[in-house]
Amino acid sequence: MRTKIAVATVSGKAYYWLVNELNKRKIPFLSLIPGEIIPPSIKVVITTKDERKLVDHPSVLIYNPEEEPSAIIDEVIRIIKNKKTYEELIIGIDPGKTFGVAVLGDGNILEKKEQLTLEMAIDSVLTAINRHPARVRKIKIGDGMPEIAEEIASRLEISIPKDTTIEIVSEAGTSNIKAKGSWKKISDADAAVNIARKESL
Repeated sequence: MRTKIAVATVSGKAYYWLVNELNKRKIPFLSLIPGEIIPPSIKVVITTKDERKLVDHPSVLIYNPEEEPSAIIDEVIRIIKNKKTYEELIIGIDPGKTFGVAVLGDGNILEKKEQLTLEMAIDSVLTAINRHPARVRKIKIGDGMPEIAEEIASRLEISIPKDTTIEIVSEAGTSNIKAKGSWKKISDADAAVNIARKESL
């Protein structure tokens, strides 16, 4: 497989996180120093905000090494697959004292966040809708705390595009996994992934 991705940075932290994520997914890439000539086979270059001005390429993504690299690698994959628009974008929300939010594009996890306030969760949903174009968009909210679920649904209805649907889904089985014969609670972000994959009530 011809390499289509380049990582152009001298930031040790950014390079470590990006390369670790790419290797974990077994995605080939080319390492470059910002300013080096980029081969014509490269479809997308990942760099940092400070090094962006040194990268001459039509498709450049900026990575913040303080953030998880998974979301930007998902975006890279979308670009190299020429997938400008997802068929279906589903956003799962796990309400509670803190919120978890997960974004799925055609079944693949694009991003997931946790320890969010209500305001942060709403902002994450609206950002995801703007960031990931899709033919069909759905927001699924867990029903574990009905009053909070209704509140976030009401607030989102004001701001989301009219062709985006909001569904309340059962949280049964979304917050725990069975490990070594006992049930173990999972993170809010992973619970949000499970909520996104649940069928409507």
